[in-house]
Amino acid sequence: MSWLFDQCPPDYRAYDVLRRYPVVVARFAASCLDGAVEAAASGLRTARAELRDQVPPEAVEAAVAAYEREGNRLKTARRAVDLVERGLRGERWVPRL
Repeated sequence: MSWLFDQCPPDYRAYDVLRRYPVVVARFAASCLDGAVEAAASGLRTARAELRDQVPPEAVEAAVAAYEREGNRLKTARRAVDLVERGLRGERWVPRL
């Protein structure tokens, strides 16, 4: 539960329904991460154009690199939340050869 809450905005900890039902907080975490992944992708698409006249070129490239790293981190977290949510819903992993 704590890790799932860490994937959400801090204010979500105030909702009783999220504290009581792990599958609900997993659903909320998935939605939050979906939005964050899209925001990082959007930022990556527009960073060069929006920042090139505002900061030095090395800062633009550092911002692009940060967007890439953050996007990858968010995608990894989203996959992890998906696995947790599927487990909470009763799905069992079966290894395949």
